[in-house]
Amino acid sequence: MTNLKKMLAGALCLCMAGSMLTACGSDKDDSSSKKSSGSNNNGSAGATDENGDRIATTDMHGAESSEESKNTLNIYCWNTEFKSRLDKYYPQGTSLDLETNTLDDGTTEITAINGVKLNWVQIENEGNAYQTKLDDALQAQKDSDNKVDMFLMEADYALKYANGGVALTVTDLGITEDDMSQMYQYTKDVATETATGELKGVSWQATPGLFMYNANYAQEVLGTDDPAEVQEYVKDWDAFKETAAKMKEAGIFMVSGYDDTYRCFSNNVTSPWVDGETIKIDPQIKAWVDQTKEYTDAGYNNGTSLWDSAWAAGQKIDGKVFGYFYSTWGIPFCLLPNTVDEEIKADGSNAVEGNGGYGRWRACEGPQAYFWGGTWICGAIDSDNTDIVADIMKVMTCNKDVAKAITEGEQDYTNNKAAIQELIDGGYSNPFLGGQNHLALLTSAADKIDLSNKLSAYDQGCNEKFQAAMKEYFVGNLDSYEAALEQFKTDITATYGNLSTDF
Repeated sequence: MTNLKKMLAGALCLCMAGSMLTACGSDKDDSSSKKSSGSNNNGSAGATDENGDRIATTDMHGAESSEESKNTLNIYCWNTEFKSRLDKYYPQGTSLDLETNTLDDGTTEITAINGVKLNWVQIENEGNAYQTKLDDALQAQKDSDNKVDMFLMEADYALKYANGGVALTVTDLGITEDDMSQMYQYTKDVATETATGELKGVSWQATPGLFMYNANYAQEVLGTDDPAEVQEYVKDWDAFKETAAKMKEAGIFMVSGYDDTYRCFSNNVTSPWVDGETIKIDPQIKAWVDQTKEYTDAGYNNGTSLWDSAWAAGQKIDGKVFGYFYSTWGIPFCLLPNTVDEEIKADGSNAVEGNGGYGRWRACEGPQAYFWGGTWICGAIDSDNTDIVADIMKVMTCNKDVAKAITEGEQDYTNNKAAIQELIDGGYSNPFLGGQNHLALLTSAADKIDLSNKLSAYDQGCNEKFQAAMKEYFVGNLDSYEAALEQFKTDITATYGNLSTDF
């Protein structure tokens, strides 16, 4: 038994060391990032014993855990979204024993599961701080007596952890294909280890995108705010540009800024950012540049950047911006709070038309299917509470009733086709969208998402550095696309020193 433990610890050490050296999805400019190899194939699922037999990721252990660690579920995250979902919806799907606490606002939080207390390690993701701290914790996991049990990750850097030898496979946690049969395939592709094809994380949400438009401006300029009729004005990029010209004549910007259409193009590439260790520019990425430059020069956008104050201000009902491309989380987390005059109260009493733009936005499919964002739940190798990790992952991502409740309560488009279909058939309506049942539109978009041969472990860095370089071109600080491309080449190879470029 001692020899087996040493062998497993050695395998774990190799996996974690390979993982942390890659820093695949990181956008850090430090020396370790510059030396990253980028594509680690020493994934945990590839670990074998002395006979060449696969080692289950749940059997890979390093230093003995402390009693405190065994009695604590350490969860790494960057905000409170998942905690709020877990506190509110996990109780209705689990059979484990829960201890709870009532907060000052009347809501209930889970403090312990089966006697194991919950410890939320929340690290604001400013300047890539979340990944940096998570990497440090996972790198130290083998030798630490205080274990990470669960961590969250986003789509743009998911392969860093799926390929990194730090995440448990869902199969080893006892989550079956039948359990996950109602999930959208693309949500599995995001968290699948490249070398072995084994799934390392699951998500409670799917994030297909739509075009959200200001109903007042639609009525004023197009003569209708009906989603089916407005769709004809934005059904493809040619129609979209024609409508942009109409909006400009009325003193309205078609979109807010440089980044608004980016995900429509970046999610429809035909090849990943990185092939082997070579960065390439897909034609869809170049198409975004051409369109954005044209829109900027023609005055079809307001020259804002994603998340800045002017970008947010355009979401006021009189903000002079016709529409925004948002995936499902964009409604409750961005568009709704940005458009209302008075913050929505806990009792929903002011969630009514007349409170700013509440009830005066609509959704249509737009010119191209796409997705944006999402959060994946991963169990950490050497967790000392894998039974609880497995139950959380299964309840929060595989349980139809829980998924249905989350959509009803939070406006999340949950990752369960059966739950969504029941809501559609039941006449679901969204009061923020004037009573529109937009789930059918989201379902149509989600069914079209295909990420096969489109993902790389460098997506976050490539997307961010490319958009930043192109902004210099759009605002006129660089006089040509070629100059902006050279800037991108300099920035991205400084970030990922192992990569070369082919453009």
